[in-house]
Amino acid sequence: MNGAQALIRTLVDAGVDVCFANPGTSEMHFVAALDDVPEMRAVLTLFEGVATGAADGYARMTGRPAATLLHLGPGLGNGLANLHNARRGKAPLLNVVGDHGRSHKRLDAPLESDIDALAGTVSRWVRRSLSPADVAADAAEAVAAISTGGIATLVLPADVSWGDGAEVASPVPGRPRPRVASPVLEDVAKALRSGEPTVLFVGGDVMTADGQLAAAQVAAGTGARLVAETFPARSARGAGLPDLHRLPYPPEMAMAALAGTKHLVLAGATAPVHFFAYPDTPGTPVPEDCTVHVLSEPGEDGVAALRELAELVAPDATPEVAEFEQPELPIGPLTPRTMAAVVGALLPEGAIVVDEALTSGVGLTELTSAGPRHDWLSLTGGAIGDGLPMALGAAVACPDRPVIGIQADGSAMYTISALWSYAREQADITTIVCDNASYAILEHELEKVGASSDGERARKLFDLGGPALDFVSLAQGMGVPATRATTAEELADQLRTALAEPGPHLIDAVLR
Repeated sequence: MNGAQALIRTLVDAGVDVCFANPGTSEMHFVAALDDVPEMRAVLTLFEGVATGAADGYARMTGRPAATLLHLGPGLGNGLANLHNARRGKAPLLNVVGDHGRSHKRLDAPLESDIDALAGTVSRWVRRSLSPADVAADAAEAVAAISTGGIATLVLPADVSWGDGAEVASPVPGRPRPRVASPVLEDVAKALRSGEPTVLFVGGDVMTADGQLAAAQVAAGTGARLVAETFPARSARGAGLPDLHRLPYPPEMAMAALAGTKHLVLAGATAPVHFFAYPDTPGTPVPEDCTVHVLSEPGEDGVAALRELAELVAPDATPEVAEFEQPELPIGPLTPRTMAAVVGALLPEGAIVVDEALTSGVGLTELTSAGPRHDWLSLTGGAIGDGLPMALGAAVACPDRPVIGIQADGSAMYTISALWSYAREQADITTIVCDNASYAILEHELEKVGASSDGERARKLFDLGGPALDFVSLAQGMGVPATRATTAEELADQLRTALAEPGPHLIDAVLR
């Protein structure tokens, strides 16, 4: 058995049975070995950033890693932006990166680079397999290393891949999530009983239905205010769950949301900071006189901690939850608000919403919060271009659930080739492109950092017109049926049709 065959069989035995791939010459023996291990599903992507973003979406929906297959250092480099998002979202993900054969590396071939250094910027575990006899054990250890989240990168030299003498390795048990110690619970309980303004700030694993309900029980019994992190990796939403408000993105709004808070209790989340530095603005919205208490860190069992806390401080409290409600279908001009109302009115039970709407997402979370139960995936790390790939990964992970991608137009172009993989896999994904023909978020940032300019040269860097992007033609050219909506009524009709038909669809929502 060669190294590649042993590697793939070991991964499948360890529960990693999907690989999003963009291979090259150094990975050909891995590709050939796929025929020997049919349990491994390989999904071809046309760009490495689609492979890494799809693996992120898959991991968020299953809780277990997918693999990526990437070609040398440049291939890994192309995938780094969405690996950054996966790292920030604590998703488990395994990169297999091919490298030159060991004897060839010293020749400094054109594609030679420091793969290990590149991988180290996003990975919690990096290893280079040095012989066919090592590769399977290395793979089993990699999977175990990310059992509670994080990225592992296994560098696979070509001759290790094709070399014989490898054997399949048994899975290595993963580390369970650590439980929170009693003194920590007592410290948080003391803060909650203090009578001072307290915010329970939730994120990470606490954004499951069970975690939110436990947090809401604590809030109901203590008077603490419940706030979620701005961009949770995955959150359960809908009727029967708390109407959980997220910390706003703009610094002035985030600071207003936490103003007066004396105790900030972190459950599954880290202390909030602003995305960027702004003149005359503190780097965090947390008030200076606020004490931060860590109930559970990312990687710990936050849900169990909240359940224990609820028994300690609010054993008889009843969580406040949202009653079922959907907005009326709007009519007239298509704006970000009416687009959100259409999505809220037609959102199907069990949907997975992938949100990269950015500035066009006004009202989107509000108008879907009390509808049918669904899951919501957010852009965790701020590296745009994750929405289309994440939707692919979510659809592969959950083929029985409809996926709706709400996608800004500018960031769609980063990974537009994901549409081709949608068509190839016949993934049940409906993409709504928020077409405002601009990088609107950068227009806002220009003003906020005090660099406002009325000059034509500055404006041209945010204008996506001249030529206009034709998303209908782009989608159709990659095999995805596509339509264009310019009114709320047209969007509603087209979304109904797309949700009723299997396979991928794209709607170019031209916003005013």
